[in-house]
Amino acid sequence: MATDLEIIASLIRPVHDFPKPGVLFRDITPLIGSPAGLRAVTAGLLNAVPGDIDVVAGIESRGFIFGVPLALELGVGFVPIRKPNKLPGPVYSQPFDLEYGSSTLSIHQDSLQPGQRVLLVDDLLATGGTLVAGAQLIDQVGADTVHVSVVIELTDLGGRAKLAAQRGIVSVTSLISY
Repeated sequence: MATDLEIIASLIRPVHDFPKPGVLFRDITPLIGSPAGLRAVTAGLLNAVPGDIDVVAGIESRGFIFGVPLALELGVGFVPIRKPNKLPGPVYSQPFDLEYGSSTLSIHQDSLQPGQRVLLVDDLLATGGTLVAGAQLIDQVGADTVHVSVVIELTDLGGRAKLAAQRGIVSVTSLISY
């Protein structure tokens, strides 16, 4: 019988030369299309949540897919961290660099309360730029990122070290590492 991590790993599809030649992309489409895969991810990430969490924040869009079930299981709310021009109210915005360019993330200014303990969720930790930007937004609102959870970590790209160096975040869970 396969373990949850074996189920997850078997449902992540490698795609060569995407989004550009020489890149090996890890496609989670088969994973999120599988009830067993989604259950395994939710259970794996849930088991690693440290202590009390007041709210889950997920980064658009795949962080929504994995963050909402965690929020439900933890009995807390969910806060979306979105791409530009997607939130209707007053927002804080944070530009950041990606592996293949740059982008910006936004959060509603009233989405969190000062001092709330936040679990930050996304699908992938690569260079750390996206998650560092998400944590910066959480800081701007006055809350605290106490843990980061991702499904996949590309360890040789240094994202975990960047989270520690730039945001002081050392509590990180990744289910599958490459």
